[in-house]
Amino acid sequence: MHVIGVDLGATNIKAGVVGESGNVVTRVSLETEADLGPDHVIDRMALSANQARMEADLEWSQVSAVGVGAPGPLNCKQGIVIMAPNLSGWENIHVSEKMQERLQVKTFLENDANAAAFAEYWVGAGTGAACMIQLTLGTGVGGGIVMNGQVWRGPDDCAGELGHVPIRWDGVRCGCGANGCVEAYASATALVRIAQEKLDAGAKSSISDRLRYEPLTAKLVADEAHAGDELALAIYREVGTYLGVAIAGFVNIFNPDKVVISGGMAQAGEILFGPIREEVTARAMAPATDRVEIVPAILADAGVIGAAGCALQRLKEE
Repeated sequence: MHVIGVDLGATNIKAGVVGESGNVVTRVSLETEADLGPDHVIDRMALSANQARMEADLEWSQVSAVGVGAPGPLNCKQGIVIMAPNLSGWENIHVSEKMQERLQVKTFLENDANAAAFAEYWVGAGTGAACMIQLTLGTGVGGGIVMNGQVWRGPDDCAGELGHVPIRWDGVRCGCGANGCVEAYASATALVRIAQEKLDAGAKSSISDRLRYEPLTAKLVADEAHAGDELALAIYREVGTYLGVAIAGFVNIFNPDKVVISGGMAQAGEILFGPIREEVTARAMAPATDRVEIVPAILADAGVIGAAGCALQRLKEE
């Protein structure tokens, strides 16, 4: 059995044929061209799926389903993107219906963060966990919860918005409109803001030398932290502490076997994971703290694999 996974991003659309064991058979990437509107983007999504199928030398009759991972909020059961803030004109778009019209194959819609979490549970760093939580650290903070082999979506497909759990009641305003969210303190965007604020306040750092010829990024700060820069290390410790506070709460609520952290910031290693684990140990309750492992994600194709895996699971449930 083969399923095609499509991962819709604001910049790129990734697609691949995925086998029943979670193996990726083919990979395709196209520019999203989001400024040309939803119907054009859905044409691009269908094109990416078709190219992935042809590269795998499959007929459509050999494809059991298509899974689409998309930003939300969504109505997964009806296959509707209710709103996608980073995609122009995406309001109440019937993605599953439109993809089925183009491809004549059953199509399932899934939240992209949930898809990534399911992929890590299925064939990645969360394999074997009875309960797994994933946080994706990027421009924002995505979240996903997998319990007993099922993505926990909630009755309105709104569960798992872990980046929008408040950790400071009087904190910085988040992009969602609330104050003090995890995303406002622990995303790559937040890390850059924190670093810039410290530099603007006169902090001395080797970061300043590099800013003469390159932009400030979370990776630049990580590079300088690994080189021993005290300010860079302090910034990662601050962000790791905020994450640890949030994750301690998740550990107390869900009692997970694993917390998986993905996104570019996860590549920072122990300068990030050390403070996270310290804070979780200090704040979460035993024996939950004895059970939980906090680990980096391992899949490069999590969005594609997860979209396909969720589609495969829902197809079998019908």
